[in-house]
Amino acid sequence: MIQSIRLQHFRSYTNESFEFSPSVNIIVGPNASGKTNLLEAILVMSRGSSYRAHDEELVEFNQPWARIDAFVDDYQRTVKLINEPTPEKIYELSGRTIKRLSIDDTLPVVLFEPNDLLLLIGSPDKRRDYLDNLLMQTMASYNQTLRAYRRALAQRNRLLKGPYMAGDQLFPWNVRLSELGGTIVRARTQLVQTIDQQIGKLYQELSRNGTKVSVVYKTTGKPDQYESQMLHQLESRLVRDRTLGFTSFGPHREDLEILFNSLPAAVTASRGETRTFVLGLKLIELELLKEKRDKLPLLLLDDVFSELDGARRQALTVHLQPYQSFITTTDADVVLKHFSENSNILLVSKKN
Repeated sequence: MIQSIRLQHFRSYTNESFEFSPSVNIIVGPNASGKTNLLEAILVMSRGSSYRAHDEELVEFNQPWARIDAFVDDYQRTVKLINEPTPEKIYELSGRTIKRLSIDDTLPVVLFEPNDLLLLIGSPDKRRDYLDNLLMQTMASYNQTLRAYRRALAQRNRLLKGPYMAGDQLFPWNVRLSELGGTIVRARTQLVQTIDQQIGKLYQELSRNGTKVSVVYKTTGKPDQYESQMLHQLESRLVRDRTLGFTSFGPHREDLEILFNSLPAAVTASRGETRTFVLGLKLIELELLKEKRDKLPLLLLDDVFSELDGARRQALTVHLQPYQSFITTTDADVVLKHFSENSNILLVSKKN
């Protein structure tokens, strides 16, 4: 549980402090008043990065540094973002200073924000990022594997675009990509299978209709044989990849398929159905993080409560009772009537 947080030169906050309830915290204010910036600070404090900006953009305009101090379970977590003289990020966790968070150093957190509604109709990279972000919170080695894959992919692509390239130059990168790709695909496939086992029943509970919902990880290779199949594809597609200037096969080209009654959800799902599906995903995330991390995750809801109708708000209210939650809204009444009088209300006003 986060007891309090202090923000110095973070986004729109020059020097502000907030105290939180262990249950529901409702952050109220007009548009562009800093509500989302406060949620973003909690996210950066919890897992080390923002979902919408690079580190240097988090520092208040014309300031050389930003700092987040939070008391969590009676110990202090500090994040220092330094832009000058050179960009740097430093964490202090209960007196221990580090420059990179391991999975055990992070706090599990689930974020539900308006752009999540693009999961169904957006580009495949958004769905891949969704899977990867969840895996980075639940698998100790996944972040390292993903970073290594992206570095190897960038190197292979540079070679493909180069004017001179011997055939054997690509071989070690093909092998490296294939090894890493197999690990990524098996992790994604297993995660999607876990989601698929739960999303159908949960969706029907939330929507109260008979729509059959399923998810499938779309890969052109078999997960248990992916290394050999990817290596073969990389070698057989060499001419094509050189013409394109990039690697055309691998986990970076795959997708998560979402089906409503066996049809692509991007084509058939209404806005209400989309909201219900994404809400179901977030509830699965909460349970999965609680199980994998053996601690209750934080729940951040950025301006989406008003997007849900009464039945869905009530369903969400029931599911989030065990969790410390942070909900932004422009209208406190919309949120308050679904929670007890013990909810903590934080008023955020526009800066002059």
